[in-house]
Amino acid sequence: MVEWLEVAPFIKFLSHTRFLLTLRSKEGKYHSLILFRLSVDGGAEASVGSGLGDAGKVEVGSGSGDGGGVSRECEGVERQMYVMEASCPHLGADLSHAEIEECETGLVAVCPWHRYDFDLRTGKSEMGLKACTYAVKVVQQPDKGSTDKEVDVVYIEIPEGGSGWRLVELRPVSEEFADPPPPPPPAPVVAPTEEAEGRSTSQKEPELLVPLLGAPKTLMQWAVLILNTPDPVLKVQRTRHAVHLFRTGQLASIGHKSANAPKPPDVPARDASFTRNMMDPGKMKSGRKNRAVMLHALANIEQWAWDIMARFGPAHPELPPAFFSDFTKMALDESKHFTLLTARLAALSPSTPYGSMPVHASLWESASATAHSLRSRLAIIHLVHEARGLDVNPGTIERFRRAGDRESVSVMEVIHADEVTHVTAGHRWFTWCCMQEGEVDAVRTFRQEVTKAWKGDIKGPFNVEDREKAGMTREFYENLRGEMKEEDGGKEKEKEGIGSLSKEIASVSIGY
Repeated sequence: MVEWLEVAPFIKFLSHTRFLLTLRSKEGKYHSLILFRLSVDGGAEASVGSGLGDAGKVEVGSGSGDGGGVSRECEGVERQMYVMEASCPHLGADLSHAEIEECETGLVAVCPWHRYDFDLRTGKSEMGLKACTYAVKVVQQPDKGSTDKEVDVVYIEIPEGGSGWRLVELRPVSEEFADPPPPPPPAPVVAPTEEAEGRSTSQKEPELLVPLLGAPKTLMQWAVLILNTPDPVLKVQRTRHAVHLFRTGQLASIGHKSANAPKPPDVPARDASFTRNMMDPGKMKSGRKNRAVMLHALANIEQWAWDIMARFGPAHPELPPAFFSDFTKMALDESKHFTLLTARLAALSPSTPYGSMPVHASLWESASATAHSLRSRLAIIHLVHEARGLDVNPGTIERFRRAGDRESVSVMEVIHADEVTHVTAGHRWFTWCCMQEGEVDAVRTFRQEVTKAWKGDIKGPFNVEDREKAGMTREFYENLRGEMKEEDGGKEKEKEGIGSLSKEIASVSIGY
């Protein structure tokens, strides 16, 4: 008997043609899926599945007891919806950017790495492999927000193995699959960099997106190049380009298993014009902040995703491609957040673009303190710092809402939703590390890592709902205190400054 998991109202799938779904079982097992929504010609009968066993095919109005049929509007939509595992069963490539082709037996998804094709309905490949596919159905049921209205809701078949499966992430793959296509993404709005000002007088050519000499050929090489890029605008552009190359199979390899993998910098490069404005966070006034100051501070938090890939990928050749898929997605989010925040800052306060106000970089202290251990990095950066962002973001959003700033509210809501998935990824790979190292109790291991690599209490109030959605149940963080000893009072002071600043704004991992 097929068991079903409710995903979302059908209308939510009309904005894009591809979606990422992450499921987590009661036992803590993760499963990543891709949902393809295809448009076809020939009427609804050409796009509606014929039975529960038709894995991957949409079934409209199953009569299974979950609800009735579907609305007339939904029934008339020319569509096909298929769900399959997100990683290629050959070598684990990300299938989110797989090409969809038609063959004699039906539609197939073609892996961008080695051109293995998988039937969207059965998952079978001509190469003898099989990808897991899952049945989909659309059922009309009462709207949870209205007593006299019904909506069409998408369900998917539950994976085998594990119990209590729940949906913890649903988001479009990228704007490449927006329907209709959006305009090209804007560049971040920042104050003129020293390098740019120098070019205006010396006529020096701007740095190219892809260097002419030593152009990166692997994901690790791109990661180190981006970390060494001082210009924040170019850093965002290179992030977008590198992630696209990775997702579409245009890189030679991930490169983390190579003996010649490049080493990341101890601290990411910054343009001198931004460095001049840096100051100790303990000296930054923490009183009332206007909206421009808040946006500027939010856009100043470090970018972690490229560093964790470049620093720990070569040290852990056993990391699967799914790890890099998750963190390239995070890197893309960080660049998106930086762009959204700097654009909103420029619109709200044109005289104070990003880089014109005091900034701090002391959150990198936590990155330095965890540079020796992937497990420690995941615990402190993603399950302490980023989880704290989940606690603080709602209050920040409410401050913008009370000010009548709907545009900033919209930006922060996007960032907050993405941050939940970042903490989810941190939890996923922290528990993976625990299992790889024989530590079956992830909660106990996390608390040990925090005790060693954090100073002071893990303070509330906590956003229990979003933390739990990301896998961080109460036993992870309640009554927890770090006991890391500082080498000198200066670092301790910096830590205290970070804590006071975090009370004012969310710890959002956006990138510069």
